[in-house]
Amino acid sequence: MEKKSRAELATWQCRRLAEMQMPHCHCPEGIDSLPCGAASRLVLALLLVSVSFAVGCGKTIAAPAVPVPEVEVASVVQKDVPIFSEWVATLDGYVNAQIQPQVTGYIIRQSYKEGSFVRKGQILFQIDPRPFQAVLEQANAQLAQTQAQLAKTAMDVDRDTPLAKERAIAQSQLDNDVQASRASKAAVKAAEAQVEQAQLNLEFTEVKSLVDGIAGIAQVQIGNLVNPTTVLTAVSQINPIKAYFSISEQEYIHFADKINADAQKEIPSNGPPFELILADGSVYPYKGTGLLANRQVDVSTGSIQIVCSFPNAQNFLRPGQFGRLRAAPEVRRGALLVPQKAVSELQGDYQVAVVGADNKVSIRAVKAGDRVGPMWIVEGVKPGEQVVVEGLQKVQNGGTVKIKQPQAKGD
Repeated sequence: MEKKSRAELATWQCRRLAEMQMPHCHCPEGIDSLPCGAASRLVLALLLVSVSFAVGCGKTIAAPAVPVPEVEVASVVQKDVPIFSEWVATLDGYVNAQIQPQVTGYIIRQSYKEGSFVRKGQILFQIDPRPFQAVLEQANAQLAQTQAQLAKTAMDVDRDTPLAKERAIAQSQLDNDVQASRASKAAVKAAEAQVEQAQLNLEFTEVKSLVDGIAGIAQVQIGNLVNPTTVLTAVSQINPIKAYFSISEQEYIHFADKINADAQKEIPSNGPPFELILADGSVYPYKGTGLLANRQVDVSTGSIQIVCSFPNAQNFLRPGQFGRLRAAPEVRRGALLVPQKAVSELQGDYQVAVVGADNKVSIRAVKAGDRVGPMWIVEGVKPGEQVVVEGLQKVQNGGTVKIKQPQAKGD
């Protein structure tokens, strides 16, 4: 009973298929009498034949036409372009004066506020002056004594000179008087020098600033014994302030003529202006000027140090700050520029897709130079040529493209 129901199902499937797709085909007679496995295989074979016949008898469908790719283009621009470079810079004072005492003594007073602006000649520290005052008084007393001795010898010479002419005294006595007078004069000069030195030492007890600038934190405390090797503090002149950076030996060779042309000038005038980009990314509002190049190339790094200066009237910049310097040391005349997104790179080679007047694409190898903002200096194209900037992946060499018209603003 089960076998008969399967055979009947196979017969019904065959007839149904014949009605839908093969009206000219008839189900083979006697399928009802076939065994269950044979009937199933026959149905499968008929299904495969019907599918093949349906495909073979169907109408031929033509392949759809490939649409012309739509691309955006930009014109090759020719103009003079300043070539900017950036370097890491360190700021330092225009003059950095280490404040050290010139005499030995005890610090009794600090006369400035740390981190404040001080003037040249302003007293920063006071060393105990009493020992030096005593030495000065002693030197003055010694000077007075030698001056008195000089006066006596001068009187002796004045008295004995006419007596010697009259032969009232021996000539040797006059000679001794003259010699004693000369020795007294020398003693007076020595005493005067001692007084001057004692006076200087007394003045040196007032440790003064050597330049106008910002005074640093004191390195000593009140009561410390200091001597001429002790560093008390430092004062930096920071208006203007110097910025130090290094360039490679190759860069120096390229710009050596310009650098050395202004080497003898106190303030060079032909160099490019420098921009200072601070640590937070902001740009210092005042431009800097190149000053000088160091005397030698650093053998360990192969670079040479360059110095420039920036105005710093508000003392905003401080020694030790880091920043980036940006300048355009040269201008490329008649450079050819294309958008950076128009240039594709493949294994170190660069190329652009140039669209001709007939809208046909020419894949052209170019030599890429410096990048200028969103543009790229290249060689191998002509001014005014159209290069593909959007849709590069859709174009082929020699293929035709459709140029997308730029949308008007506000669309």
